[in-house]
This record gives sequence, structure tokens and C-alpha cells, in this order.
Amino acid sequence: MLRITDTILIADWELTETFVRASGPGGQNVNKVSTAVELRFEAARSPHLPDPVKARLKRLAGRRWTQEGALILQVEETRSQARNREIARERLADLIRQALVAPKRRIATRPTLGSQRRRLAAKANRAGVKAGRGKVADDDLT
Repeated sequence: MLRITDTILIADWELTETFVRASGPGGQNVNKVSTAVELRFEAARSPHLPDPVKARLKRLAGRRWTQEGALILQVEETRSQARNREIARERLADLIRQALVAPKRRIATRPTLGSQRRRLAAKANRAGVKAGRGKVADDDLT
């Protein structure tokens, strides 16, 4: 079981871990031991997450979300398989916690009277500057 909050627990059947060989440093060990972890969370089929949370999680996951509705996290930060596994589970928990927070709805406000007047004055000033440009007539040269 993976505890996200006091009310949300992710069951073990929803998580699948596969271990693959990691790239990067590791000496001779890198060719022998599969230390990188690929954590797969079946988010779309999860009964523990409400639908709005799943939608926000999908948006947060981006390319890590598969067409089948699974979230895949890959971790190969350390040379330890156990530590990579912990990091992957922590990242999944953090991602789900972020998805639990519903965004605040924006309340539309009207511009103040002063800001409207300043905007119109700036527009009139700019129009005057542009009106002063242009070709000069011959009679204005003398």
C-alpha cells in the first residue's frame, strides 16, 4: 500500500515495478545489475481516485500518461535499486497530492475608471505622435 493522504491509499495491484539497466555512472556494475526502476500506476482504473483528480493528474503527467490511462515514472538517479524505487514512489505520491488540489476559479474584475482614462489618454497621445509623421508638403518647407 502506498499512502498518499490519510484518506487515499493506493493498492499494490495498481502499481507495477520493472527494473531495467540504468545509463550513466556505475562502473562495471552498470552492465550487470538492473538498478533503474520504471513505476507504472494504473491511474484510469484506480477506484481510489475521484474523476476530477484523475483529469488533473493526466494534465500534470503530460507525456508520462499512456493511452491506456497508466502513469509511468522512470527513475535512475542512484546506483541503488531500492533507493530508486523509493524515489519513484515519492514522486508518484507528490504528483497525486498536486492533483488533489483544485485550482481556484478566477473572478473577473472590471478595470478602474482611472486606469481606463489613463489608457485612453495614452492612446490619444500616441495617435497625436503618429499623426505628426508623414510626408512634408512643399509649401511647408519655405
